[in-house]
Amino acid sequence: MSDPKQRWTVLDSWRFFTAEEKRNMAFYILGIMLYKFGLEAYNGSVIALATNRYDYDAFVGGYQRRTFERVGLLQGLNQAFQCLGSILIAPLIKRFKTRTVLAIAVIVFAIFASLLLIIDRATGGYIKPSGWDNKYGAENYAYYGDYNTDAMIPIYCLSGISYGMVELIRRVIPRDIVVTGTGGALATALALIPACGNNQSFIITPLLYLCAAASWFMIRLPHSYQVEAGSEKNYLLQVADGCVLFVMSAVKGMQIVFSSTRFVWLLPGYSFALFGHRFLENNIASYVAKRYLGNSAWQQIIVAGSNFGELLGALFVFLFTNLVHTPIPWLRCDALLLLIVWYLPFWYPPKKVSQAWIAAATFIPISFGWAAGDVSLAAYIQASLARLEAEENSISPLGAVMGFLYSTYIIVYAIMSPLVGKYIDKIGDEHDDVIQPGIFNIAGVHFTVLSGIMLAATFIPRGSWSLNPKLLDDIELDDDDSSDEKIPSDRVVDV
Repeated sequence: MSDPKQRWTVLDSWRFFTAEEKRNMAFYILGIMLYKFGLEAYNGSVIALATNRYDYDAFVGGYQRRTFERVGLLQGLNQAFQCLGSILIAPLIKRFKTRTVLAIAVIVFAIFASLLLIIDRATGGYIKPSGWDNKYGAENYAYYGDYNTDAMIPIYCLSGISYGMVELIRRVIPRDIVVTGTGGALATALALIPACGNNQSFIITPLLYLCAAASWFMIRLPHSYQVEAGSEKNYLLQVADGCVLFVMSAVKGMQIVFSSTRFVWLLPGYSFALFGHRFLENNIASYVAKRYLGNSAWQQIIVAGSNFGELLGALFVFLFTNLVHTPIPWLRCDALLLLIVWYLPFWYPPKKVSQAWIAAATFIPISFGWAAGDVSLAAYIQASLARLEAEENSISPLGAVMGFLYSTYIIVYAIMSPLVGKYIDKIGDEHDDVIQPGIFNIAGVHFTVLSGIMLAATFIPRGSWSLNPKLLDDIELDDDDSSDEKIPSDRVVDV
């Protein structure tokens, strides 16, 4: 453990950067903040729009609703296409400057976001008129464009490719950017959707994306920067190579994870925990907003509370990094805090915006636990695989393990999201939109099983049976490394 007296402050670190580097970081962070704000407006509006449209289509057409089944499919495919985007980005970075790739990716994202707006206006849609809800009712969506709602699926999926590209490049999210995401979610729920309708509420997204791209284009690269040699290879061949490498990497990651008790607990600790977090924000929050509270836009209020919890979780890990030696305590905290969702099956709130704030408050501690576990676990995985990383020259063990863990999450989420959505639709039809009996199973029982698996996994590593453990595998590895340094291998004598 490092000496607290030797800890650097943020100001100490800032002094080591040159004026040019500080300028680049300022433009980079500005671009990410603009991007994050626009992203929250886009994702929140599209999911609310799809939820309302599928409900409205079923009402007008007089057929059984498949709202959350289709929205679940929309979300699951978007996640899968994000994974595809992360594969497509690698050959581009080899051929072009990273700054340029990042900016172009977000411009393409802006085009897809604009496409939904254009289709809506071209088919008779318009910005929600003032006083519409009082005159015609909140459930009347006649101001929507008259197009097939399923057309949203390919557009949202293709935007997921650009989303995956940007997310892979930006990786680390400073705390101020998380705050921007929280602000974007609240602005969408409280201002944009009520004023414009969720068919036009993400009208600011293309503009913000273009401003983010302009900010990133302002980054000045060193004169010595060169694109990697061999980039003249056909791009499609590079993509094919990337797909093959991705599969090989995931297989290698699976082999590493299941090779030892030191790594096997990472599967429930990372993949299952990430699935639970995304399912909470994307699915359960959507069910609560639409069926409990009667307003799909209020999902963004609940998500804002979740984002704020993530901020607190990451901050706590930073503050207590010298006291908590491993991710184990944070993961146990995450597992136990998941049980907070048990209040939802027994909650019958009035349809008021104040109830959305109550739900948001309950999501704060749940996301706090996940963020703390996620941040600390990512650092732990990187440190644990350092030795393997040095020994392997072909496929990065770190990339392989993270690829396997993330792919597992994508597969589980893509399968579960539409299936659970179909179940909620069925419960809603059977109980006149009262879905609490279904929430009992998909939130209460489901998350209890998930919590139990995650909690049990934290006791798999050797030395983990304490409140704040230092894992024996890590201690032995440190001892092996130190002994190798002190006693050269050619001087070791059998006794």
